[in-house]
Amino acid sequence: MSNTDTTPTEIRCQTENHRVEDTRNPRVEIITSREVPLGGPRAMPVRRTLPQRQRSLIGAWCFVDHYGPDDVSVTGGMDIAPHPHTGLQTVSWLFTGEIEHRDSHGAHAMVLPGEMNLMTGGHGICHSEVSTPSTTTLHGVQLWVALPDSDRDAPRDFQHHVPEPVDLGGGTGKVFLGTLAGNTSPVHTFTPLLGVEIVVDPDATITLDVDPEFEHGVLVDTGEVTLFDTVLQRAALGYVGTGVPRLALTNLTDEPARLILLGGTPFGEEIVMWWNFLGRSHDEIAAYRDAWQSESDRFGRVEGYVGDVARLPAPSLPNAQIRPRRNPPTADPNC
Repeated sequence: MSNTDTTPTEIRCQTENHRVEDTRNPRVEIITSREVPLGGPRAMPVRRTLPQRQRSLIGAWCFVDHYGPDDVSVTGGMDIAPHPHTGLQTVSWLFTGEIEHRDSHGAHAMVLPGEMNLMTGGHGICHSEVSTPSTTTLHGVQLWVALPDSDRDAPRDFQHHVPEPVDLGGGTGKVFLGTLAGNTSPVHTFTPLLGVEIVVDPDATITLDVDPEFEHGVLVDTGEVTLFDTVLQRAALGYVGTGVPRLALTNLTDEPARLILLGGTPFGEEIVMWWNFLGRSHDEIAAYRDAWQSESDRFGRVEGYVGDVARLPAPSLPNAQIRPRRNPPTADPNC
């Protein structure tokens, strides 16, 4: 779960509670992705929908990368040397392939399709990610969750969960975080969250009862679906604000459509994101960078990684601090 951008920008963001007025047919904001390189000898491309200038967070979800199907014989797959994180949790979810995870908490685990790995890097952690030799295709999502101020120095942790499929009446779901359709994930998070892989049957509509205090995002992996009356193409993310008690999803194709549903209560805190660090100020980010560069014990060590470099060096900091970036007061995609 890394950002390998060599010239990352510093992003300051804060959510506001966008409460929906028409809950029967709410306005859906479409967030399109931008392509960025991720790891590997020839840089595997990923589609990034969060953070964007248009919207920085959905609940505490602050980073959404969607990649594949990627032919690793062409791109070289994923090989990301040990790199640091602060102030966040990472969520790994695969559709196809296999990734070997090692971290300074001591976890050595495989990321497998339909099995969630969640790593907590509050005070500081580092980890590596390498697609296995048997992997021919990589396809999945990489997600970050911002930790609230009260818990952003939480100790290192690693959790694994294999959700059972749940019938959604026109499709199936795998609830890896939070609660949906009477199914609750046992995985601990520091703010209320929802994370579900959903497969909608061909030409089917499903209606999901959700927490109206949550804002939600629907990321389309395969197919074409409508969220209420708004059409979402593959790789687009549809956003709906709070106050909505149910979501209506329709598969417009004659093949199963797969999507990721993310949700959470509005985060309500200003955060600063740069490279793989999440903090509260530019100076704090600079201190994290210095600690990583000096090989501070803050991040620990990853044992067992073998690669061309022992650890990823941090990029240079931007020359200037930028003003805070907030989600727009209205769900206007032109903001």
